[in-house]
Amino acid sequence: MINSYSKIINILLYRYYLQTENNQEIIERNEMNTYLFFEKIRTYHNISEQAELAWKNLLRLKEYNKGDNILDIGQYPKKVSFVVNGLLSQNYIGDNGDVVIKYFFPEQRMAASLGAMLAKKPSGFYITALEDTTVLEYNFFEWRKLFDSFPDLALFYIAYNDLHWIIEKEPLEIAFRTETAAKRYDDFLQKYPNLEKRLKKHHIASYLGITPTQLSRIFFANK
Repeated sequence: MINSYSKIINILLYRYYLQTENNQEIIERNEMNTYLFFEKIRTYHNISEQAELAWKNLLRLKEYNKGDNILDIGQYPKKVSFVVNGLLSQNYIGDNGDVVIKYFFPEQRMAASLGAMLAKKPSGFYITALEDTTVLEYNFFEWRKLFDSFPDLALFYIAYNDLHWIIEKEPLEIAFRTETAAKRYDDFLQKYPNLEKRLKKHHIASYLGITPTQLSRIFFANK
């Protein structure tokens, strides 16, 4: 009886040890992901340690399987997702029923339906995981409440949007109206280096606004 009791105690202690080790690994991984997140944030604008701590309290680590939607069409978006590992895309349904990819979000990019959040309207896009993806999410509206206390966060917000929603976006929209599919493909390779190998042809074709057959012709012409 005593031996059986000792065995049970040893098993429980061993399980506790494994759980403690696992929890420690999770904590260390979360700390590393958070560190990398703020390293990236400071490439746009430097923020104070106090602002970082306030922002950090809003961050939540979440994992999505390939094919999961982190935002659906018609949903009122509230969150911004920073890609730690994996790949997301922002898509909408064209008039002909085809899926059109608007943006790709690889590692260290932020995915959100910003226009819908600012307008407080349902999203016309959906954001989906093209790979198993880990993100750091935060509530956009709770984060914006921090601006009064931490103006450096507002300056980051301006710098980020200036780069990704004006400087990068306007030439892209012009290119899609004026340039050939071959030139748009070259621009895609420059904007998303090393991403081609992670995508299927129909993903790239959807982004470029062409058919997979047209993409194959461009691909072989470049060889």
